[in-house]
Amino acid sequence: MIEKTKFYYLYLKNKLTVKKPWDIIIIFVLNVLIAIPVFIIVHHNLVELNWYFNIDRILIFILILIIIQLILQIMRRITLISLFLYLIALFIGTLFGGYGFQSVIQDYQSMLYTMAENPYPQDIIVDKLLPFPNKTKIINAIDFENPKVRNFAIMSVNKYFKDVKGYNDYFTIIQCFAVFKEINHNWNYVSDPKGQEYIATASESVQYLSGDCDDHSILMAACIRSIGGTPRLIHTDGHIYPEILIGNKSDLETINYLIKKVLFPAESKGKPIHYHIDERGNIWLNLDYTAKYPGGPFMKEEILSALTFN
Repeated sequence: MIEKTKFYYLYLKNKLTVKKPWDIIIIFVLNVLIAIPVFIIVHHNLVELNWYFNIDRILIFILILIIIQLILQIMRRITLISLFLYLIALFIGTLFGGYGFQSVIQDYQSMLYTMAENPYPQDIIVDKLLPFPNKTKIINAIDFENPKVRNFAIMSVNKYFKDVKGYNDYFTIIQCFAVFKEINHNWNYVSDPKGQEYIATASESVQYLSGDCDDHSILMAACIRSIGGTPRLIHTDGHIYPEILIGNKSDLETINYLIKKVLFPAESKGKPIHYHIDERGNIWLNLDYTAKYPGGPFMKEEILSALTFN
């Protein structure tokens, strides 16, 4: 019995052993994939020595490669078996529509871009807020079930970003960004009647895409709600603007990449993503009429009150 068990063990060991030089190649590829994000972290946290041709950074990257390669070589068998099982899991995920190879590539791209481009310059927790002005009128004005509002949102979705593939978890947010693009690229600011606070319904504003900041916020919130997104309105001193819920910090990595590299690359080039964090850790992107891309600069940063629509 012992001999038989030993035979099977040696048989499996032989079958699972990766022949040279493929074992070295596989470990080196894995090493590079690990070393790149590690280098980015080290690069951002070390003092610049300003050597010619960035030789200091090149030497650091080589040193990181050597250290990780040695660790992976020492744990060679465990590393290869773990990688093999991981690839099987990804293959199954790809085959049955779960977390697969495409998802890994997208997450890796998002992670690298987030490390290189800081996506959280406005890390502000919102709490202790005041009552929202004209709350009842604004809630009634967000008539997201009105066919005019819904049809406008659908038109926007059919106009922009239809060819973006693979980001199934962010399908609704991408469509809400299409609505943002249609509204903000065509919005015409028109003041209220002198001495009055005129609050237009979304179905009214959708006809001419014109009005003041509260009319824009109402229309944006209504259109986002009409296609399944979660908006909220922010009140500052003399100003109201909309925001959209995108999820948590992990979701921010992907959204940051989508905005900067896929959906709004020209509008957001070289510019930061602006957002707020609420008391539950949820992240809300700025969609003000002054912004050229989701997460554009705040017109006013001090928050007095917030009105959320679930």
